[in-house]
Parts: sequence; structure tokens; C-alpha cells
Amino acid sequence: MKKIWIWTMAVMSAISMSAQDKNGGYPITQVPFTKVKVAPNTFWGQRLQASQEVTIPLAFSKNEETGRYTNFSNAAEHLKDPSKVFTIKEGTFSFDDTDPYKTIEGASYLLQTYPNAKFKGGRLDKYVDSVIAVIASGQESDGYLYTSRTQNPQHPHNWSGTKRWERVEDLSHEFYNLGHLCEAAVAHYYATGKKNFLNIAIKYADCVCREVGDKPGQASVVPGHQIAEMGLAKLYIATGDKKYLDQAKFFLDKRGKRDAAWKMTPYGLYDTDGYYHRLDEYSQSHKPVLEQDEAVGHAVRAGYMYAGMADVAALTGEQRYIDAIDRIWENIVGKKFYITGGVGATSSGEAFGKNYELPNMSAYCETCAAIAQVYLNYRLFLLHGDSKYYDALERSLYNGVISGISIDGGNFFYPNPLQSRGQHQRQAWFGCACCPSNAARFIPSLPQYIYAVKDNSLYINLFNSNTVNVKIGKQNVTLTQQTNYPWNGDVTLTIDNGAGHYALNIRIPGWVKGEVVPSNLYTYADGKRLGYTIKVNGQEVTSNSQLNNGYFVIDRQWKKGDKVKIHFDMEPRVVRADRQVAADRGRIAIERGPLVYCAEHPDNSCDVLSVLVNQHPTFQMGTQSIAKTTVQTLITDAQSFAFNAEGKIQPHDERLVLIPYYAWAHRGRGNMTVWLLQDINTVLQP
Repeated sequence: MKKIWIWTMAVMSAISMSAQDKNGGYPITQVPFTKVKVAPNTFWGQRLQASQEVTIPLAFSKNEETGRYTNFSNAAEHLKDPSKVFTIKEGTFSFDDTDPYKTIEGASYLLQTYPNAKFKGGRLDKYVDSVIAVIASGQESDGYLYTSRTQNPQHPHNWSGTKRWERVEDLSHEFYNLGHLCEAAVAHYYATGKKNFLNIAIKYADCVCREVGDKPGQASVVPGHQIAEMGLAKLYIATGDKKYLDQAKFFLDKRGKRDAAWKMTPYGLYDTDGYYHRLDEYSQSHKPVLEQDEAVGHAVRAGYMYAGMADVAALTGEQRYIDAIDRIWENIVGKKFYITGGVGATSSGEAFGKNYELPNMSAYCETCAAIAQVYLNYRLFLLHGDSKYYDALERSLYNGVISGISIDGGNFFYPNPLQSRGQHQRQAWFGCACCPSNAARFIPSLPQYIYAVKDNSLYINLFNSNTVNVKIGKQNVTLTQQTNYPWNGDVTLTIDNGAGHYALNIRIPGWVKGEVVPSNLYTYADGKRLGYTIKVNGQEVTSNSQLNNGYFVIDRQWKKGDKVKIHFDMEPRVVRADRQVAADRGRIAIERGPLVYCAEHPDNSCDVLSVLVNQHPTFQMGTQSIAKTTVQTLITDAQSFAFNAEGKIQPHDERLVLIPYYAWAHRGRGNMTVWLLQDINTVLQP
């Protein structure tokens, strides 16, 4: 009887894990990007159109122009004839392989919105297949795919080391390449149903699983630049092969652990098999991941690792991972989070600073780091179901992320400072192209972040015009969302199909509830109290209970044609930072809805860096055309100061115009600031 009971429990556990794994292991299930269609001629519709018409074509063209494809072709030539070797070009990077991967990922998302998209006079999907064929040609027979070595194994890229995995914890980026390959291949598979790219990722992942680990003869190393953990988790979900999840967990569990046999040499720390190891904050390897409680080091690597921890936690049920990332998240939003949703205080190491170290002009706030914050907060929502994670996600999305890519989709920022004297300018591309190619893959992925499902409930997390086809419980539902958000707070949800009993969980944004961020790092300082109303078929309704983790829940019998009208009060708000943020003392920031505003030179005759805002500012609404789009502006009274002939300070009344932060640097170089002076003593300081 005992054996039967054990067998039964094992089977039930396997069935339960199988169902859980299918949804990524999370208690809440994402609604796939393939099920959401964003409406054209809207805020996000314009961004997706710019991706389709400009960003993705530009990224593919730059991959071709800069030799990214040639690297794979050269590797293929060497594999056919080992006597043929190719000199690695100066100025290239060991992670250049990822730029085609990321561009294919973005193109895959776009094909759902624009299935007939064209490129170079032909169909985009056919072009993508041609690039995948080039990538496949450079893959070694055992699955290894790393053109920085395969083109010339005896003289590989100078970051690569003399053998596989030797310097993967430092500069080789072999596992970083793997992670982006898996991410892109899974997206392409879900978007198209084809396995041509997925099979390439499987072969490389199999190679890593064979050669890397703690077994005899394996290289016991971890990623220097994380993302392999996220990619392997996705590959596991797509294929059901548990070894990929095990490998992701190995990478996390091994990080930060030192063997007594390792030796320090003049060239760094090496183990007895000759593999280099890093143990420092820069790569989050200063201590085991389960012991970490502060966000440190390279902000992109960190964000990717924390997101990977969430994936592995969800898939394995390992609570200690969740506890660790919860602690780290509290540290980020409480002490290291810019009001724009960016992270990374310093260009030195592209890293987090100390607690409350949030400088403005020297802020790094790399575009990739803001994207990583979206990944992290999204996963924490799927784990915990609390709207505060989407409050942080939305702030990053509307400010720190889209500031990194121009409105027309063709120019980019690497860092995204909160103040400038004109030294910052968008560029058409970068030699180190991680930010533009990351923007190319991220913007088209937006549809997958709008909704989520749990049991008999649909979460409405982001507000933009779209149509979604989703299964809620046992009911297939088609729902349309119409809105002019973020310019106003009116949203209409229409049940187009799917009569039945289920719940709509509508996120009430933190900015409506008087919470700038889910911490005391920033607070509203204007005394305003915003509200909201929700009506079903014209009748105002109240939630069945108090807000449930920040969500207004409407649980009822729905019928075709039912309409839910949501209104969020949306007014300009004055924000102050915690006094411990030295850079923001005596200053205020202005935001409206999810958008942070800034003052920029083209709209103002005064110096925006020294203008003084009134103690109790009032605002008028206006509009401005920037990059052929219309943005809403805020106008307020202010004062500038100059010395008169007697050497006395003479104030001058000014009309200060503010624009959304994401729209700055589209009209030439000049001064810009997010944090405006309000304290006269700050102005008068030498």
C-alpha cells in the first residue's frame, strides 16, 4: 500500500508540475503576445509602427553593414575548410552575435501585428528565415555557436580566452550569447510555429549542458553577463526538457561561491582547470545569490539575473530565491530607483550606486537597464499578483525605456540622464549596439505585458487601445480596450465575445492612489487627492471588496456588448525626493499620469537649469509637435535671476514649458532638466 501511495503521489506531482511548467510556473499566467493586437494610430500603435517601418529595418541593415552576418559566414567557411581562418576585426565585441538574435526576436513579435511586413522588397518573414540560415551555417557540429572563436580558433577575439568557457565569467560572453539566442528562438517559434531557429538554440544549449556543470570533466563556471538563466528557463518551457531548467539553476546556485583550491595569479583568479572566475559586486558574484539583499554592480546584468531568479523560483518552487529577489527589489524601489524608472547611477561599471546615490546629470540609466526593470517587475507581479510591481513597471516603460529610442524609431540613447547641458545626443547606432538592438526587440514585445490571467480572472495591467483573445477559466473571451492614455485617464473595455461569469481585475495605478513609487523614496508634495470611477453599462459600480492588491475587481455574469468605462483623474503633480537623495534637495519634479516631465531649451528662453519654480505652482495644459507627433505640455510660472548694474540680483518672470521626458533631445542640443529648482537658497549657492 505504501508503494502505491508513493507512486500515486509521484504521478500527481508530475502532472501538477507539468501544468505549472506550461504556464512558466507562475501563479499568474501571461497572455501571450500572439493573442493581443494593438490598435494603430495610438500612442503605442505609433511606436509599433515605427519599429516596423524604421527600427527593425535599421537593425537588420546595421547587422549586415557591420559584419554581424559575415561573422557567421566566416565561421561556416572555417568549418568547411579548417585551413581557412579569419582575423577578428578591431572594434568588434565578443557579443556581436546577439544583435542579429535580438533583431529577429523583435521582428518575430512584429509579425503578429504586421504579418505582411516587408523588408528589402520582400516579405519580412522570408528575410528572417534567410538570416537564420546564415546563423545556422556558423554553428559547430556539437552545437557550439560563438563566431568570435569559430572564425579563428587559434586566434579568437581577445576577450575569448584560449579555450571554450575559459573567460566566460569575464569578457567572452559565450553564455550571454546563449541567453539571447534562446530568448529570440523561443519568440520566433511562438510567433511563427517554425523550429528552424529553435533547433539552433537547442543544439547550443545542449552543448552547454554537456560541457558546463559540476560533474567531472565539466567546466564549473557561470555567466559573466547574465541572461542565460532567463533564456534557458524559456527554452525549458518551450521544449519540456528539464536539463535546461537544471542548467539555469546551476548558474544561479554556483554564483558567488569560491573553492579553496582556486588560486590568485597576477592575471586574476583561476581554478585548477584553468578557468577564470570573478567574485565581485560588478557581476553580482560577491556572495551567493540567496544571500544578496542589495542591488549592486552592472545594472543590466543585475536586472537580468534577478529576473532569471524569478523564473527559476517559479519553475522549481524554491522560496529562497523569491525571498532574495523580494529583498533586492525593496532596495531598488526604496533607495536606487530614479523617478523615470531608470536604474544605474554611475557610468563607472554602468552600475548601481550607493543607497540614495541618484545624481542627475551624470546618471547612467542605461536603456537596457530600464528594460531589465520591466522584466523584473513583470515577473514579480506574476509571482505575487500585486499592482505595485506594475506601478514600477509602468514608470520604467513610459519614461526610462522609451526615452532610449526616438519617437521615429531611428535614433537611440545609451545612457538616459535626468539633466543635460547639451552634451547628450541621440545616435543612429552604436559600435556596441546592445541598447539599440535591445530596443528593437523590446518595443514590439509590448502586447504581452498588457494582460494576465489567473483562474477565473483577467488582469488589465496596462492601458492602451487593443483587442485581446483570451481564455478566462473555461470561457473564450474577446475584449477591446479603447483609450487615449497616457494623455487622459479615460478607458473603455468592451466585451466583444464571451458571455459568462468571470472577474475583471482593473489595476488602479499608484499615481491615482497618491503613491509615486511603492516606497517613500518619492512623495507627492501638492496636497492633491485624485480619484477614479468605474461604470458598467453606464451604472457606477463599487468593488466587491476593498482593492485587492491594488486591483478593482468586477466579478459578475458578463454578456456580449457589456462596456466598462474607467475614469482616472489625471492632473499635474509635484514630486519631492527623500531628503537623503542629495542631488534632488531643494528641487521638485513634475509628472502627469504615468509621464514624467522635463524642461528643455527649445521651449524656454530662460536657462532651465537655474530657473526657479513657484512654491505652489499651477499648470496650464498645452500641446507641442515633436518628431511629427503631438505631445501634451505643461506650462507654469517661474523666475530667472540675473545681476543688475548695481550687482544686485534681479528676478525676471518666466513662462516655463515642460514636455514629457521621453520626448527630449529631438530638437538639437541644449539644456534639459527633470528636477527643477524651487528653493531660493539652492539658486543662490555658489
